[in-house]
Amino acid sequence: MVKRAVTTLQLQWTGNPEADRLISEDPTALLIGFCLDQQVPIEWAFQGPLRMRERLGTIDPVEVARMDPARVEQAFQTPPALHRFPVSMAQRVYGLCTVIADEYGGDTTRIWTEAQDAKELLRRFAALPGFGAAKARTMVGVVAKHLGVRPAGWESIAPDWPTLADVRTVAEREHYQAQKRAFKASLRAEAAAKGEPPKSPASRKAPAKSGARGRR
Repeated sequence: MVKRAVTTLQLQWTGNPEADRLISEDPTALLIGFCLDQQVPIEWAFQGPLRMRERLGTIDPVEVARMDPARVEQAFQTPPALHRFPVSMAQRVYGLCTVIADEYGGDTTRIWTEAQDAKELLRRFAALPGFGAAKARTMVGVVAKHLGVRPAGWESIAPDWPTLADVRTVAEREHYQAQKRAFKASLRAEAAAKGEPPKSPASRKAPAKSGARGRR
């Protein structure tokens, strides 16, 4: 049984109160923001769900999944673009909404509330379009620390590097960004000293792999 504490989420990740409220209150918006959170500033990524809703009229995963993918791409490309790579990220977000609609009945929260343990939760996040190994581990930490969903074993999977799982306020966001830059610099320096390419954070303290996939 997944342990869940009662939480009232108030994230300050974007500098825009309306965008912050959306990602705090709408689980789909939160996942879309994480999908977009690559190669752009945090603030830009997590304003994406609000801008997407303004342009498409909805971010409901079932409704988005029913749209022509070209319409979603157009919404991302319209200036100002929603991402540095608008077409590829539109495709990933469309794919994310399709998975939520088809495999979770349109209820994003089922991804974490129905996982039997942390390993299954990790597999579920890793299977989402736009989510890799490191981001999947981050999401385990996010739902544990921000949403109070703490399946058995989550502590051993949640990252030991700086992530948004530890960020709520503006001050914490700025501290996290400084930590992230320092952490990446340390990985580059360590790799350079060994004559190796920099390692991904996901390679640190990774849990044992399992061949089984969790029920969706």
